[in-house]
Amino acid sequence: MGHKLASGVVLVTVAIFGASACATKGYVNKNVADVNTKVESLTKSLEEAQERTKANEGKINVVDQKVGAVQGSADAARKAAADADAKAVAADAKVATLDKASRKLVYSVALSADQANFGVGRTELPEGSKAKLDELATRVKNDGQLVFFEIEGHTDSTGPKELNYRLGLERAEAVKMYLHDQHQIPLHKMSVISYGPDKPVAPNKTRADRAQNRRIVVNVLQ
Repeated sequence: MGHKLASGVVLVTVAIFGASACATKGYVNKNVADVNTKVESLTKSLEEAQERTKANEGKINVVDQKVGAVQGSADAARKAAADADAKAVAADAKVATLDKASRKLVYSVALSADQANFGVGRTELPEGSKAKLDELATRVKNDGQLVFFEIEGHTDSTGPKELNYRLGLERAEAVKMYLHDQHQIPLHKMSVISYGPDKPVAPNKTRADRAQNRRIVVNVLQ
């Protein structure tokens, strides 16, 4: 009996272990199924994210193309505007040349060293030159003629030529604006030009000579 009992116990024990093994296998299978489900879900989410990324990349490419097209149009517009400006400047220069060629010199006024002794590198109109310009404007008004003013800027040879051309132009502009502001001479009746150091009236060897070369010449044309 004891043996049978012992055998019975063994049998019972085996049955219990068999049941436990079945339960463990089911648990594992369930967990595996859950993991597979999660993997499938993550895979699907990843695929959807990739599709959205591709779609966004396509949209970005379209936007880039549109931006490129707009930039190209803007560049073309700027180039066309620059070309138009260049043509307008050339046309104005041609008209001015023809207009000047058709005019004759009535008289010329030079603002010399004692009247337009511009300081070295300075563009402000000296006081001495203003009285001379006042006389010129009064004479023109009294003559009652339709005239045109050509204002030349001249410098000495001190410094770079490019700087002197700019100084000559700014000094001529100072005369132009004085005649306009003080005597209401129309701006379109005046032109300015700079000869820089190219037309000296004296050698540029002494301070006095250089002062004479820093001058303004106003040509009155009819």
